Amino acid sequence: MLQRADIERLLDEKGCSYSVAEHPAVFTIDELYDHDIPDRDRIAKNLFLRDDKKRAYYIISIEGSAKADLKELRSLLSSRPLSFASEEDLGKLLKLSKGEVTPFGALNDEEHKVIVRISQFFEGGIIGVHPNTNTATVFLNTDDLLRILRDSSTDADYFHV
Repeated sequence: MLQRADIERLLDEKGCSYSVAEHPAVFTIDELYDHDIPDRDRIAKNLFLRDDKKRAYYIISIEGSAKADLKELRSLLSSRPLSFASEEDLGKLLKLSKGEVTPFGALNDEEHKVIVRISQFFEGGIIGVHPNTNTATVFLNTDDLLRILRDSSTDADYFHV
C-alpha cells in the first residue's frame, strides 16, 4: 500500500515537479477551503463512484466548485447508472478511508479495476490532490499524474465536461 512518503518518493523518482501544502485532516473540499492553501482553484474534488452492478469503479476528479451530476457523468463516461461507492469498497480497492479519495489511490488497486478520469479543466496545468492522506495536498502537473497512473497500468485519462 502506497502512503504519502511513497507517493513523494515516486514523484521524485519520476522527475516530477511538485509542492505540498500541509493542513489538518479534511473530509470535504469545503473543509479544505477553510484553510489558507495556495492555488485553491486548482484543487480537485475527487469522487469514488461505481456502476449499479459493481462492475466498474471510477475515481472522478472535477473542479472543486463543480457540482457532481451523476446522470451527466454517466453519459460522459458511457457507463451504467452511477452511485457513490461505499467506504468498504474504498478501503478494499484503494486502501483509503473516508476523505482520502485521490487519483493516487488507484496505485493501491492491485486488480486494476478502478478507472480514473480527470476533468479537462485541469488539462495543461497543475492539479491539487491528496497523497493518499487527507492531511496534505500535492500540487503537480496533471499530465505527470496521468503518466504515473498509466505507468502503473491504470486506465487514466481526461474527460470533457
